[in-house]
Amino acid sequence: MHWHGLFLPNKEDGVPNVTQMPIKPNTTHKYTFPIIQQGTHWYHSHFGLQEQIGMYGNFVMNKRAEDPTFRNGIDDLPTIPIVLSEWTDIKPENVHRMLHNANDYPAIKKGTTQSYAEAIKQGYLGVKLKNEWKRMNAMDVSDVFYDKILMNGKQSTDVKSIDGKTLKAGDKVRLRVSNGGASSYFWLTYAGGKITVVANDGNDVEPVEVDRLIIGVSETYDVVVTIPADKTAFEFLATTEDRLYSASYFIGDGIKQLIKPLPKLKYFEGMKMMNGMMKMNGDLDDMGMSMSYNQMDMNVVMYPEITGEQKKKDGKKMQEMKMTEADYDSNALSDITTLNYAMLKSPTKTILPKDAPVRELKFELTGNMNRYVWSLDNKVVSEADKILIKKGENVRITIHNNSMMRHPMHLHGHDFRLLNGQEDYAPLKNVVDIMPMETDVFEFNANVEGDWFFHCHILYHMMSGMGTVFSYENQEANPEIPNPKLAQRKLFADDRKFHFMAENDFATNGNDGEAMYQSTRWSIGTEWRLGYNDMHGYETETHIGRYIGKMQWLMPFIGFDWRYRKMGIDTQEHNLFGQTNTKDNRAVFSAGVNYTLPMLIMSQVEVFTDGNFRLQFERKDIPVSKRLRMSLMWNTDKEYMAGLRYIVKRNFGITTHYDSDMGMGLGATFNY
Repeated sequence: MHWHGLFLPNKEDGVPNVTQMPIKPNTTHKYTFPIIQQGTHWYHSHFGLQEQIGMYGNFVMNKRAEDPTFRNGIDDLPTIPIVLSEWTDIKPENVHRMLHNANDYPAIKKGTTQSYAEAIKQGYLGVKLKNEWKRMNAMDVSDVFYDKILMNGKQSTDVKSIDGKTLKAGDKVRLRVSNGGASSYFWLTYAGGKITVVANDGNDVEPVEVDRLIIGVSETYDVVVTIPADKTAFEFLATTEDRLYSASYFIGDGIKQLIKPLPKLKYFEGMKMMNGMMKMNGDLDDMGMSMSYNQMDMNVVMYPEITGEQKKKDGKKMQEMKMTEADYDSNALSDITTLNYAMLKSPTKTILPKDAPVRELKFELTGNMNRYVWSLDNKVVSEADKILIKKGENVRITIHNNSMMRHPMHLHGHDFRLLNGQEDYAPLKNVVDIMPMETDVFEFNANVEGDWFFHCHILYHMMSGMGTVFSYENQEANPEIPNPKLAQRKLFADDRKFHFMAENDFATNGNDGEAMYQSTRWSIGTEWRLGYNDMHGYETETHIGRYIGKMQWLMPFIGFDWRYRKMGIDTQEHNLFGQTNTKDNRAVFSAGVNYTLPMLIMSQVEVFTDGNFRLQFERKDIPVSKRLRMSLMWNTDKEYMAGLRYIVKRNFGITTHYDSDMGMGLGATFNY
């Protein structure tokens, strides 16, 4: 159990295989630590994916009235603690597996598929084609489909009184909000007017008034809202970043006053933005803009309330325009005031010891959306060494986000100064939300020995490898880790885990399918085609390969090809290079490479032990419409295939395809 944001001895931090061994079933583990701080924090399970199933809660430490930092009119207000979270009826382990296997059923459920038909209908076919030319799948804002969004475990809550006192016009209420979601950011808005931000990540900030704010995964915000009228309950609304789900608190006694829901995102505008900022090698191009501290939101082009409703294009293409910083500053583009980190200022000085040595560290956030691998400097936790720091030194960290997803990076055991332009009054935080192409800088004094986890707090990013461990040099052994080598193996096992997927098509012309078993770098895959007679025969191909490079477009492999059929006396065939081959009885090993080409075409070059050479091109799951997918294949053995699949359910579809060996078929596909 991790005590998020709390200052405590390292052995009490609750990170399995880092600060303690996991708590075994039916046993008791006691955490003991002094309370030496104030503010809104929270706690959650740090084991596996348990956080997703509800193991979390607020941890609020109130100030004493005699505390010199006590603020009258803020710290004595009536308070409502709120934990934001999401719920999925699918087991988290299955959610994680689906993410690694690029299952697009969540996008279908959310209505965000961005197919060719949808692109044509909205006038964005060129944008869609350019997106795939740069080897990108559809634009995504939130990876997971959730069934419910909750505030303190409910979708809607009425608060008519606090501590027995009925709320009335003019009353102010302090909401202590923790984002306990596994992967969701939330927009916070209030029907009663402005929101005043008074604390972030458990630390006071100078009050700042805004119309809305987005709270990153694992962040906490303390906000003050005012009830403007009697006999009315004003909605405090939490809406997911993809704007598909929400939960509400109604504050006040009377008729419910709703706030206007946030409009649906303009996904093709987001795709356009992505096209302009993605280089052909997969890196991002900030086009000379200096982005930091959430001051520019690259997704602002998707917000209808800021940039207008989506409409047909007038021929002027964004990717041909020179975008400036002002084009992404939502506060400059509208009258809606949105909080950003540059607006946060500590009420007291937060400077670090001036005589301490400074250690500079730089990280790049990297990732692969197609295979769902997330890393620091293209290394997952199991591939990187611990980062050694010395007690007493000031550690300054510069992080650049070179991925198209935002990442809430959380440092255990310490608060850091976010260098946001407020000089000596830089705000103290323990989570920094780093948006695409942003570069953020923060610093902290190394003052508590131990091994401290630093990771992305999107649960599925962390479990995919996006993190590292800061380790104090020459520290004493942790009594909760009696076998460090065993603990390390168990820690590394999280991102080394293999994920399984399988698909099988039962058709009138035969049975074909594939099974894949993949990890961060490795892939074991088998394809098969089984005919219903000797003329069609059967065949299977197995490949074992390792992905190379940051974008993982290249995979060398070794393989085995086994085929059988019975066509007659002379069944010799010739490939495009004039080489003879027989499919009657063939069992050969092979070596080759897969490489992802523009338009997401998988090219494969393979050499077999019988001397034959094959070049193949294939594209699966071409999004024709919301639920219709097309697959195409051709190779130099003069084999080809074309197929259509209509997705009915998450694990079921109706298919038709033509195969040069098997002929025309109609059937059903089951996938896992």
